Amino acid sequence: MAGRTARLVLLAGAAALASGSQGDREPVYRDCVLRCEERNCSGGALKHFRSRQPIYMSLAGWTCRDDCKYECMWVTVGLYLQEGHKVPQFHGKVSLNAWFWSTVFHTRDTDLTEKMDYFCASTVILHSIYLCCVRTVGLQRPAVASAFRALLLLMLTAHVSYLSLIRFDYGYNMAANVAIGLLNAAWWLAWCLRNQRLPHVHKCVAVVLLLQGLSLLELLDFPPLFWVLDAHAIWHISTIPVHVLFFSFLEDDSLYLLKESEAKVKLD
Repeated sequence: MAGRTARLVLLAGAAALASGSQGDREPVYRDCVLRCEERNCSGGALKHFRSRQPIYMSLAGWTCRDDCKYECMWVTVGLYLQEGHKVPQFHGKVSLNAWFWSTVFHTRDTDLTEKMDYFCASTVILHSIYLCCVRTVGLQRPAVASAFRALLLLMLTAHVSYLSLIRFDYGYNMAANVAIGLLNAAWWLAWCLRNQRLPHVHKCVAVVLLLQGLSLLELLDFPPLFWVLDAHAIWHISTIPVHVLFFSFLEDDSLYLLKESEAKVKLD
C-alpha cells in the first residue's frame, strides 16, 4: 500500500510540474481562458462554435476550450512582447514527462521505471516529428497534420503494446527510434534547405546535426570514464545545451510567424 501511495504521489508531482509552464501560470492567460470559456463555450455560443468548426478539427478532438487556450496563448505572447519580455513557454508536457521518468529510471532501475523511460523517450521522438509536420505542412494543410498525428498515435500504441505484451526487445526499440530519428532529421534538413532565407534557420540545422552526432554515444557504447560516466550519461549531459538551442529556434520561428501573420492582417 505504501509503495502504491508513493507512486501516486510521484505521478501527481509529475503532472503538477508538467502543467507548470510559465505561460500557463500567467494570470492574464488564465483570466483570458476563463472569460473566453464563459463567453463562447456554453449554450448558443457553443453551438455556433461547433457549427463553424472545420470537420478535420472536430475529428482531431479540438474543443472550444482548446480554441480558447490557443487564442489566449497568442494574446499573452503579444503582451509579453509589448512589455519587452521574452516569450513564455506554454503547455510544456511531453519533454518534461520524459525527463522525469528518465531521472526516476536512472535513480532506481525497475521493470516499471525502465518501461516508462523507454516509452516516454519514444513519445518525445514521435512528438518531434509531429512538430516538424505541423511546421512544414500543417500551417497550410491542417488536415494533413491531424491525419499524421492520428498515424503517430497508432504507431506509438502498437510500439508500446508490442514491448509490453509480447516482448521487450531492446534491439527493435533501438532500431525503431533510430529510424524515426533519421526520418525526422531528413525532414527538418529538407525544410531548412528550402527556407535558407530565414535568419534563424541555422539554429535548426545545428540542432539536427548535433543530435545526430551525439546519438552515436547511444549506438557506440564504451566503458565508463573513471568508472562513473558511461556513454549514456555523457549523451544525457550533452543534449542539454542542444535543447536550449532548439527552444531558441522555436522562439525565433514563432516570432517570425507572428510578425508574418500581423503583416497579412494589416494588408487585409
